[in-house]
Amino acid sequence: MKIDNNTLKKIAHLARLEFDEAGAEKMTKDMTQILDWVEKLNEVDTEGVEPITTMSSEVNVLREDKVGEHLSHEKGLKNAPQKDSDYFRVPKVME
Repeated sequence: MKIDNNTLKKIAHLARLEFDEAGAEKMTKDMTQILDWVEKLNEVDTEGVEPITTMSSEVNVLREDKVGEHLSHEKGLKNAPQKDSDYFRVPKVME
């Protein structure tokens, strides 16, 4: 499939892309190559092949959320280098 200039301009507008004439030629060529590659995938028999959502077989291992003991203000501020009543004191980072 060949990308024409009108299609490229529409895609560029939707994606908020800006490029010069040389960039437009390169983008047209690259997008045409991508679409040609996708068309080649249509030639492969994928009947019975399950789609995948990730290339990794790893699964996130999450712990169960449990209500437990919480840190009190006194314990949390115990080793703070500087504190002000119930808060940590830190240097100003924005002017």
